[in-house]
Amino acid sequence: MRAIDGYNGRPENCIALQLAPHVFLRPGELRKGEWDEIDSAAAVWRIPPVRMKMRSPHSVPLSRQSLELLRRLRALDNEGRFLFPALHTAHQPICENTLNVALRRPGYGKDEMTADGFRATASTLLHESGLWHPDAIERALAHGDPDKVRAAYHRGTHWDERMRMAQWWSDYLTRLRDGAAVLRPAFQQASWHLLTLIGCALY
Repeated sequence: MRAIDGYNGRPENCIALQLAPHVFLRPGELRKGEWDEIDSAAAVWRIPPVRMKMRSPHSVPLSRQSLELLRRLRALDNEGRFLFPALHTAHQPICENTLNVALRRPGYGKDEMTADGFRATASTLLHESGLWHPDAIERALAHGDPDKVRAAYHRGTHWDERMRMAQWWSDYLTRLRDGAAVLRPAFQQASWHLLTLIGCALY
């Protein structure tokens, strides 16, 4: 997170790279974002089905940190509808390799981090935290549910939890970036103590 914050490339690319860990979107969904999808007053990013891998509409709760990044992006006063316009034309978004190239500049290899890797990291750590319903995490990642009735139900029931989770995750990322102590979730510590006790008993 500190390396991303210190990236000094094109401002639009910097903000795209900083926003990516917060919103759980696939790289293509992020880079093709349009301003009319952003509702700052409601703190939500509404993406139409045509731009989603699963071809279902997707709403992203926006944390305070995400809204601030979007405010900084808007202040660049770029023309056109795209959040992240290409360098030479406002009528196209940044290309598909832009974020991965940006990750290479601080020295991260292809086997260390990719733009899509932010989603896997979020999924792993959110599940490991034990704080959030698995269905809320899956909805945040826009993973499809083959049961359409169940999918429609969970889109509604987990929205409030997803809003809280988005802010919790952004706060967590901010603590990592700022170098504050990050505590392990209590359940992990409990599991470690249990394994230690079992090991002692077997010994």
